[in-house]
Amino acid sequence: MSSSDLPRRGFLAAMAGGTALFALAACGEGSAAPTAGSSPSGGAWTFTDDRGKKLSLPQRPARIVAQSGAAAALWDFGVRPIAVFGPHKLKDGGRDPQAGQVDITKVESLGNVWDEFNVEKYATLQPELLVSGMYVKDELWFVPEKSKDTIEAMAPTVGVQVSGVPLVKVIEKYAELSAALGADLGAPAVTDAKARFETAADRLPEAAKKGMKVLVMAGGPDSMWVVNPKEHAGVSYMRELGIDVVVPDKPDEGGFFQTLSWENADMYPADVILYDDRAQSMTLADMKKKPTFADLPAVKAGQVYPWRAEERFSYLGHAGVLEELLANLTKATPGVV
Repeated sequence: MSSSDLPRRGFLAAMAGGTALFALAACGEGSAAPTAGSSPSGGAWTFTDDRGKKLSLPQRPARIVAQSGAAAALWDFGVRPIAVFGPHKLKDGGRDPQAGQVDITKVESLGNVWDEFNVEKYATLQPELLVSGMYVKDELWFVPEKSKDTIEAMAPTVGVQVSGVPLVKVIEKYAELSAALGADLGAPAVTDAKARFETAADRLPEAAKKGMKVLVMAGGPDSMWVVNPKEHAGVSYMRELGIDVVVPDKPDEGGFFQTLSWENADMYPADVILYDDRAQSMTLADMKKKPTFADLPAVKAGQVYPWRAEERFSYLGHAGVLEELLANLTKATPGVV
């Protein structure tokens, strides 16, 4: 890991854990095809992940364990992991939105928060493959540094790069992996979701013509973070579709965001604010208690909407994101700043 990855990793850990800190173009034309070398169950199985790591297994893996966001993407394409780790259960027992449509009553839980992974339980599951996204190059999201060698020795792993990569490419990689694991990408649920995604993507450029400036951010007790679009696939895709998303002038080392004190909340004027709505992040109600935030034109105009910071990378997941964004931008009024 390079030195420039250290601040990004710390920020992402804070966003994920919430313990050390409080918070923190139309779609590709063709359907993704199974990876070359993949074969029906019972034959040899190969797959190359985004680390450039090529797996060669005697047969297609069936006992799959996945980080919750990766599990949610696989689930939407028709793959059913046997266990998950990472945010999947809320304090009230309900399903965390990051888990998408995963039936958390039918999968084993290996951990629900940052740096929590039950290695002993993992071993008893006899896993055949572990899947996780990667925000930092070559680092599997939510696989603890302290036990990663033990975890990776128990079963092959697949990493999918989810930052600094175009949104459609990330979705296509999960589709490719799902197909290699036996999913039918021609199933109605998959094709319908892709059609929804493409329809929303086709409509958003018209909404973008209203010319509104959009700020994407997250908040903590002492700071707010302005997201750098190029490091977040979903936000970068908004810009591809013509939406005028704020690009911070001075991203912190690591590039994922720019930290501002709440006193400087007005540094980037915006007509619309999208805020991180995850359970571990500061709520909109609490952010409104910050006078400098409450005084922002977008806040006064009621043009503050949720940002799905860790939406699963499937057509279904991001169809919902794009449809919600379309609805919000359609009703928002330009010129509040």
